Amino acid sequence: MKIICVGKNYISHIKEFDGVMPEKMVLFMKPDTAIHNLEIPYYLPDFTQNLHYEVEIVLKINQNGKCISEKFAHKYYDELSVGIDFTARDLQAELSQKGLSWEKAKAFDGSAIIGKFFHKNTLGDLSSLSFRLEKNGTVVQQGITNDMLWHFDAIIAETSRYFTLRKGDLIFTGTPKGVGKVSQGDILEGFLANEKGFSLKVK
Repeated sequence: MKIICVGKNYISHIKEFDGVMPEKMVLFMKPDTAIHNLEIPYYLPDFTQNLHYEVEIVLKINQNGKCISEKFAHKYYDELSVGIDFTARDLQAELSQKGLSWEKAKAFDGSAIIGKFFHKNTLGDLSSLSFRLEKNGTVVQQGITNDMLWHFDAIIAETSRYFTLRKGDLIFTGTPKGVGKVSQGDILEGFLANEKGFSLKVK
């Protein structure tokens, strides 16, 4: 199982990040060891002083596929969740300044939070699907899928050009504006169409 992530997929987040609009889809990957077990607390990594949350909708691939046509992409996922792409922002900045890849800042152990999955038929119109992240009971990020540069079917078609998709693979589809720092004692809760997907206590 692999985790494929889409960067810079919401204009609002691009403006708060670096303001550079991508001409092509930005993709990166996380290993399966990035997935945090939600049954245990989350401990802040010791290699960053500026861990950021990035809430995202997550797709679960339901069958193998390669070079999938966009018009058939909807057949390759049945379930969606809400998750967090944790980012060591200080480490990312340091690596970017040196022209190095982001794996240490994006793909470390515990960098992927994945909540409960919901069948897509229960979520209404996927083209205007809402999601949000609450920190200590306050909404800090909220997004809606009609603000995406590339929607789910386009993402599946593009990623499958480069990587064979296999049943059980996960795709993080991008984050809206509002990313911010995680601190000890925070409680992070993710919602997809007002259904709670996860709750995480930070130690």
